[in-house]
Parts: sequence; structure tokens; C-alpha cells
Amino acid sequence: MADDPKNASRAQWDRAAPGWNAHGALIGTWLARATEAMLSMAGIGPGSRVLDVAAGAGEQTLMIARRVGPSGSVLATDLSPAILALAKDNAQSAGVSNVQFQVADGEDLQVEPASFDAVVCRLGLMLFGDPLRGLAEMHRALRLGGHVCTMVFSQPQHNPCITILMSTALQHAGLPAPNPGAPGGLLSLGRPGLTDELFAAAGFQDVATTQLNAPFRMPSAKTYLDFVRTSASPIQQILDRLDEPSRERAWAEMEEKLSVYATPWGWEGPNELLLTAGRR
Repeated sequence: MADDPKNASRAQWDRAAPGWNAHGALIGTWLARATEAMLSMAGIGPGSRVLDVAAGAGEQTLMIARRVGPSGSVLATDLSPAILALAKDNAQSAGVSNVQFQVADGEDLQVEPASFDAVVCRLGLMLFGDPLRGLAEMHRALRLGGHVCTMVFSQPQHNPCITILMSTALQHAGLPAPNPGAPGGLLSLGRPGLTDELFAAAGFQDVATTQLNAPFRMPSAKTYLDFVRTSASPIQQILDRLDEPSRERAWAEMEEKLSVYATPWGWEGPNELLLTAGRR
């Protein structure tokens, strides 16, 4: 891993970009209800100027673009140039012309103050080393009265698939289990009330958080792991230090543990999300 965590994260997401993009339809189905709720909680409608932070391959960016219509606009930002290039290609393929793209660190967005009506960040804020700084940047980007909504994973006990993936990967890599609340982790913002506290500290008003179940439904645990293996940068980052046989042993153990969520109609992995909204 690189000495600079930002460079390491950028490199990992550049590497994971093709896999994440290839699973765009799967991710969209998984998060469809939660994403619609996020856009509504951010007050996004026709004509809105929207900032999409940590946009990834842009599946939700296209949803926003269609929602705001030709009189609105979207700026999609991401730390990874590779994944943002794929987002741009996806927008062009979809014939969407009201979206712009900008490589930017979520903690230093490089946008004009008070230039957006709404800001959203789907499953990105928990990966920030300094989420308060990221929220302060979102606050700065919003006009007075503008709204923000972020989506993160909730507590570990409500996201057992993530805890299985992380604990197994760390064990095989010979690394200690970190505090789930340590900055930058997938579950780092899951503690009840934490996102509300951070929003308030960043200057937002009328802050409220909603819990939302979002189970991941797949044909089998193996197909879920196929998605994780090509798309989940944090897991890849842990296992990168292992040789190939050791990595395969880790994946095999993950599949065995995740098989407990098999059902008569397929595999259903529990997930719980937190949607937090506020107003500048």
C-alpha cells in the first residue's frame, strides 16, 4: 500500500472501477428504493442543481439527471479518475447531457460556494478519513436553504455480510480486527446518532436520520462474492498483501460463512442503511 492513504484509496478504486461498473444494474436494483428515498430527502426535483459526491460509475447520477430534467444539472465527483471516466461513458451512452464530471476528493470538492440546491453522497461518506470535513465541504457547496442527504451502512450487527467479509479478510491477512467506528471503514458511521452529530457540527439544520433495510438478493453466496471480488475495493485492499493461494482460501471461507443466508428462493444477505438529511 502507498504511504498516502488518499493515493492508496484512489489506486484501489481505479482498479475496482471496471468491476463496479459491470455490476451497475445489480447495484441499482439493490439500492433502488434507498436511492429514491435519498433523492426525495434531498429535495431533488425538476430544475435542481445537484452535486453527487463519490458518484462512482454514476448509476445514481443518471437517476438524478432524469429527475432534475433538462432545466436542472448534475455535477458528479469522485476521487477515482478511472471510475469517473466510466460514469461519463455511461452518461453519453444513455444520451444524458445535463451531467458534468470532475475528479475531486470529497474532503476538498473544489466547487464554488453556494452553487448547488442539493448534495447527495451514496455509500461514500463512511469511507472518508475525515467525514466532518467532507460534510463541511457539502455545506459550503449548498445555497442557503439547500438540502443534503447521505447514505451509509448502519451498525455491524445489522450488516452481518460486511462483518463476515471484513473479519475473514483481516484474519487471513494476519491483521487485528479494527474498531468498527475507526474512520474510513465501511461501518464507521453506523453508531446511532453519529451522523446526526456530524451534520450538526458541519452547520446543517433540521437533521434527521432514517433506517432502511436493503437486503442483497442474489442466486447464491458465490454470485455475491463474485461481485465483491471484482468491485469491493476495501476487501481487495486487505487481501492484496496475500499470495494467490492464500487469497483463495480466504474467499472460500467467506463463501462458507455467507451460505448461512441461503433461502429456498436464493441468497439474501441482510443490510441496513442510514439515510441522513439536513438543510443549510
